[in-house]
Amino acid sequence: MKTFTLAEMKDKYIGQIGTPEREEYEYELSMELLGRMIKIARQERNLTQEELGKLVGVQKAQISKLENSANSATIDTVVKVFRALKAEIKFNVKLEHQALSIG
Repeated sequence: MKTFTLAEMKDKYIGQIGTPEREEYEYELSMELLGRMIKIARQERNLTQEELGKLVGVQKAQISKLENSANSATIDTVVKVFRALKAEIKFNVKLEHQALSIG
């Protein structure tokens, strides 16, 4: 029986790196992970969604939506949430032949 790596499976069933389908998959995965990080940090700080919302200046529903998927969140909101959680934030931006780091 032949085995395949995760990368090979992604290439075959989602698309090669650089294709629109693969880019969309990677983006959605990143947004889901970001939401999960927010939830974990909130829980570690023993905050409810409502309490975090008050610290950030948004409704509880927005925090819930953000934790389930950060797709619709602005960078400003994400930064405010992590600051309210007293979490360090770093952004990495990779241009074609160089990497930028903000944080």
